[in-house]
Amino acid sequence: MSVAHLLAYVYALAIGLLLGGERERSQQGSREALGVRTFALLALLGTVSANLGDWVVVGALVAVATLLTAGYLNTNQEDPGTTTEVAALATFLLGVLCFKDAALAALLAIVIAVVLVSKQRLHTFVRDAVTNVELEDALKFLVVAFVVLPLLPNRNLGPYGVLNPSRIWFIVVVLTGISWVGYIAVRVLGPRRGLLATGLASGFVSATAATASMGRTSRNPSDFAAAVAGAQVASVATFVQLGMILFFVSSTVALHMVLALLAGMVTLLAIAIPGYRRAAQHAAQSPTTSMHDHAFVIFPALVLAVILTAATLVGRWGAAVFGSAGAVFAIGAAGLADAHGSSLSAATLFAHGNLGLATTLTAIGAAFSTNTVVKIVVAYATGGSHFGTRFMIGVLPSLIVFLGVLTATGMVS
Repeated sequence: MSVAHLLAYVYALAIGLLLGGERERSQQGSREALGVRTFALLALLGTVSANLGDWVVVGALVAVATLLTAGYLNTNQEDPGTTTEVAALATFLLGVLCFKDAALAALLAIVIAVVLVSKQRLHTFVRDAVTNVELEDALKFLVVAFVVLPLLPNRNLGPYGVLNPSRIWFIVVVLTGISWVGYIAVRVLGPRRGLLATGLASGFVSATAATASMGRTSRNPSDFAAAVAGAQVASVATFVQLGMILFFVSSTVALHMVLALLAGMVTLLAIAIPGYRRAAQHAAQSPTTSMHDHAFVIFPALVLAVILTAATLVGRWGAAVFGSAGAVFAIGAAGLADAHGSSLSAATLFAHGNLGLATTLTAIGAAFSTNTVVKIVVAYATGGSHFGTRFMIGVLPSLIVFLGVLTATGMVS
C-alpha cells in the first residue's frame, strides 16, 4: 500500500470522527445507532469500496442508503428530521472521495461540519433576518451569475474584438455582487462601517464598479456621506493594487512609482477620512439610518457595462491606430477600461526593452488619468451631480499629486 492510499484512510477516519462527533453531540444520545463510531465506519467503508472498484462503490452506496432509510423509518416518529441520515450518506461519499482527492474531501467535511454546527444561526437568519424582498433579490442574482453567464459565448466579436458577451455580462455580475456585499455589510456593520468596508474590499475587484455601486447608494440622503467615503476608499485600493502588480512585472518601474503611489494614496485618504467621520457623526445623530430597498438592481450594472465596453473600444482603437509609435496614447486610451491592465502592458514593454523608463512612467500616468476620468463619469452617471462632484473633489487632488510626484521621479531617473 502506497503512502497516498494510507493517507486516504487516515483522512477518511478523521472525517468520520469529525462529522460523527458533531451528530452525536447534536442528537444528545437520541440516536445511538448513528453516532461517532457509525460515521467513522461509513467513511472507511467509502474508502475501501473506492479502492476495490466503481461497482463496489455502487453496491456499497445502495446498501448504505437502504440501511439509512430503514433506520429512519424506525425513528421518524421520534424525530422526523433527515439531517443525520443525509450527513451519514455524505460521510460515505466523502470516504470515497478520499481515495482520489483526500484534501478536497477534508475541505468539504469541514464545510459540512460548519453547516451542521450552525443549525440555530442558519434557522434564525433564514426565518427572522431575511425578508421576502431579499430572498427574491438573491434568486435574481443567482440567475444572473450562475444561469445567464455560463450560457453566454466567450468569444471576441465586433470591432477590435471588444464585444465579448461573456466578459460584458461578467461586469454586470461583478457590480451586482458588489451591491450584495455592500448590502450585507451595511446590515451587519451599520451604514457607516459597512459602506466603508465594502468600498475598500470592492476596490480590489473593480474600483469603477465600486464607485457605481456607491453612487446608487448615495441617492439615499442618509447614506450619502458614507457612500462618498466608500467610493473614495475604493480608489485607494487602486493605488495599492497597482503597486503590487507592477512589482511582480518590473521591480524597477515599481520602485520608481512607489513615492507617487504613496503620495496619491495619502492624499486621497486625507480627504476620505474626514468624510468618513462626518458620516459617523451623522449616523450617531440618526441611528435609524436606512438602506436602499433592494440589494439587487440590474440597471446601474448594465449602464456601467456599456461605459466600460465603450472605453475598451476606444483603447483598442488607439492601440491599433497608433501602435508602438504612440505607446503613451495607446496605453492611456486603454486605461479608459482598466488602469491595471494598461499599466501592466507598459511595464511589460519596459521589461522587454521596448520602452524607456521615462516613457513607461508617462504611459502609466496617462492610463491612471484616463481611468480616473472614467470613474468620475461613472460617479456622475450613477449618483448624480452632487455625488459626482464630491467624489471628484477627492480623487482629482490625489491624481494631481500622483502625477506631480511621478513627473518628478521620471525627471530624476
